[in-house]
Amino acid sequence: MPVSHYLFLLAALPCLPLWAAGQAVHRCESLAGHVTFTTLSCGPGEALSLQQIHPYSPGTSEPTTEAMLPEAERRQTSGNTTARKEPTVVGQFQDRCGNFIDARQRRDAILERRIVVGMSQQDVESALGKPDSIKVRNSSTRYIYKAKKGRSAEVVFDEKGCVKGKS
Repeated sequence: MPVSHYLFLLAALPCLPLWAAGQAVHRCESLAGHVTFTTLSCGPGEALSLQQIHPYSPGTSEPTTEAMLPEAERRQTSGNTTARKEPTVVGQFQDRCGNFIDARQRRDAILERRIVVGMSQQDVESALGKPDSIKVRNSSTRYIYKAKKGRSAEVVFDEKGCVKGKS
C-alpha cells in the first residue's frame, strides 16, 4: 500500500463512531450468588447476561453514567450461619513473675499504694518509693520502709525479684 493510504487511515481513525470503542462483557452469576465479570464465557451452572461498557472518552470533563457498570441488583442474602467465636490468644506477654496479676490490677495497686503478690521490685518502688533499707539474704531480698504517716512495711522478694510476701 502506498504511504498516502496509510496517512488516510491514520487521519480517519479519530472519526470512528464512539460506539465502536464500547465492549460487551459477560456477567456470570453462580447459584451461590457470586458475580464475575469476564470477556470469556461463563462456567457451567452460571447465569449469563451481557453488559455493554462504554469507556471514558478523553476530552470530556467527567465520565458519563454510561461509562460505568450498571449497579448490581440488590437482594437479601442469607445471614451468617456460623456462630461468632471468641478470639484465640496465640501469644501473650509473659512477665517474669508468672502473670499472677494483670496490667489493670497492677496499675490499680500502684495508684492505691498497695503491694500484691506477683508485683516486681520496680512495681513496688513505683507504689511506695525507694526503700529506706534493703536486706539481701540467700536468694531473697527485703525492702524495708520505715514509718511514714503511720505506715511501715517490709516487702519480701523471691530470687526472680517478685513479691512473695509482705509484713
